[in-house]
Amino acid sequence: MTGASGTAWWRVRRRELLAELGERDCAYAYDLATLRHQARAMRGLGSVSRVLYALKANPHPAILRAVREEGCGFECVSPGEVERVHEAVPGVQPDEILFTPNFAPRAEYRWALERGIRVTVDNAAILRDWSGLFEGREIFLRLDAAGGRGHHEKVRTGGRHSKFGVPPEEFAELPRAVAASGARVTGLHAHGGSGHFDPAGWAEPARVLAAEAARYPGVRILNLGGGFGVAAAPGEAPMDLAALDAALAPFAAGAPGFEIWIEPGRYVAAGAGVLLARVTQVKRKGEECYVGVATGMNSLIRPALYGAYHEIVNLSRLDAPATVRCTVVGPVCESGDELGRGRLLPPCAEGDVMLIADAGAYGRSMASHYNLRAPAPEIVVGG
Repeated sequence: MTGASGTAWWRVRRRELLAELGERDCAYAYDLATLRHQARAMRGLGSVSRVLYALKANPHPAILRAVREEGCGFECVSPGEVERVHEAVPGVQPDEILFTPNFAPRAEYRWALERGIRVTVDNAAILRDWSGLFEGREIFLRLDAAGGRGHHEKVRTGGRHSKFGVPPEEFAELPRAVAASGARVTGLHAHGGSGHFDPAGWAEPARVLAAEAARYPGVRILNLGGGFGVAAAPGEAPMDLAALDAALAPFAAGAPGFEIWIEPGRYVAAGAGVLLARVTQVKRKGEECYVGVATGMNSLIRPALYGAYHEIVNLSRLDAPATVRCTVVGPVCESGDELGRGRLLPPCAEGDVMLIADAGAYGRSMASHYNLRAPAPEIVVGG
């Protein structure tokens, strides 16, 4: 992620990052100035009425306070995430939070509703079967209106083989289930997947939701989810926000004039974070060169889980010629514990600090203690 100067923030702040790492073997580092810049870019979309930060991307308290200060609300998928917002952001109001559970137990819906928090429902069966729970409540409906999009099958949240959303064949009967529940539908929601760049990925579901809104007189909000692509691989063009804005403008301006909501997570947080890890060993096996670092898929599982690309540099030797093609691996006892394969790096040595870029989203939040190895701790390096 590059700033206005065209230079990645971590290049400019290299010495500070090395100093902040100190004697640690690894750490996540977050630059709040970059995070704020990304949040403002989302808030600057003229067609969008409201931006909800998707907490699952990164729930660090400093990040939550920063996005709230930039005018964002919060999209939460568990009671724990809602509680984290309340702990981190004093004075947050119930209408600043949208609770979007999926296959959660009945008690979680009741818990949110009792606190005055809007909930999203994506299963007609619970409207019919959970008698009285939604009576008189204001809810959103999540429709499978976007198809499956995204950079990997595991991040496609629309289509027949995804567990999310009311399927299209139930759209016509859904109002009957709503009526039976006694709920009031004020918003329709769709999210097809993550990590794509085509504005049609949001304009097409907006068209479907706008058409379906005719079934629900109280609907004033079209929530188009998130999934905005982050340019990470070499030669990958960034998301064209102007084109996205233009694609959504007709829905915001046309009759009856909907509010357009979006839920960015990775777009806001990814570039604001890096994972720092010291080199532990270097090994050659024939023509293969392996550079081992102090943490791996226990801290950043995206490469193993999604085949995700993250730029990797030797921060200790940032300006040295990159002459060795290496695979960067962690200490976890799995063949899939690779952070990057076939990367050109300068000759690396034990103690060097490697930097894995665009790791501010779905990094620490998806980390584990697998092999009983603690994931990388977190530090904030700038506001």
